[in-house]
Amino acid sequence: MVEKIITLDNISLIDFLGVENKNIKEVASAFPKSKIVSRGNEIRIQGNTTEIIKINDIINSLLMHYNKYGNVNEEDVQSYLAKDSSQESLDKEEVLVYGTRGVGIKPKTANQQKLVKAANKNDLVFAIGPAGTGKTYIAVALAVRALKNKEVKRIVITRPAVEAGEALGFLPGDLQEKLDPYLRPIFDALGDMIPSEKLKYYQDNRIIEIAPLAYMRGRTLNNAFVLLDEAQNTTPMQMKMFLTRMGPNSKVIVNGDLTQVDLPKKQYSGLLEATSILKEVSGIKFIHLTDKDVVRHRLVKGIIAAYKKHDNNDDK
Repeated sequence: MVEKIITLDNISLIDFLGVENKNIKEVASAFPKSKIVSRGNEIRIQGNTTEIIKINDIINSLLMHYNKYGNVNEEDVQSYLAKDSSQESLDKEEVLVYGTRGVGIKPKTANQQKLVKAANKNDLVFAIGPAGTGKTYIAVALAVRALKNKEVKRIVITRPAVEAGEALGFLPGDLQEKLDPYLRPIFDALGDMIPSEKLKYYQDNRIIEIAPLAYMRGRTLNNAFVLLDEAQNTTPMQMKMFLTRMGPNSKVIVNGDLTQVDLPKKQYSGLLEATSILKEVSGIKFIHLTDKDVVRHRLVKGIIAAYKKHDNNDDK
């Protein structure tokens, strides 16, 4: 039996430990093989070395949270406990694909891992969440993996060009050049995963194809991994049209952020409608990512939380 003592200095014990030490009791309940006791400004941990290290890491994370926000509540404790329990499985998660710099690309959060598992088991997956949660990046990695493993013969990428009203003719250049500004995030991701010469070969030979959503009508997509990005900007009719393009041996991932709908105010989002209509259909999975899955700059989480708070206040 190993013992470790953590001394709590210069903090409000009730704000950190909770009423009647409820926060520490919550931690203790997650580690029944260890003994965690709080007395005064000390936390005593007894158990095996492996668990003590985990408990110490969680308490240190909670201390960092307290130093930043001034208090710790039960929800915060549960969040850090869930993060710890998911980290082991994330660390063991297989690499989806190796990037052009040799770095393995794999899910970084529990919800990203759920997205990968859902895509492995289902032919149609909706990934819904705010900006920066990695939904597009993971979807592209899954598509590239499927292509490299010869599970599909091509990748088809599409998104609604709301800003141009999908009337792309006035823009200069060929179809790819017209769509490039709208598909740039996806091609940035592809560029991280496929060498530039090979990516050009794939595009020239339509192995990786860009297709504006308006041009998808009437097609059947066989042996393809299809990505619909920015799906919150589809109309109900467009969403139905797109989903019914699925052919044999196809995988489809639909990405969208319901907090950033650019459609006219009176126009209902096709993605929002689909979440209601299709929720009971077998073989379709909905994965919801949150601001806790943001993998961009640390400020992005705070920005999303601030806007959410502002929007909620406006609704009252």
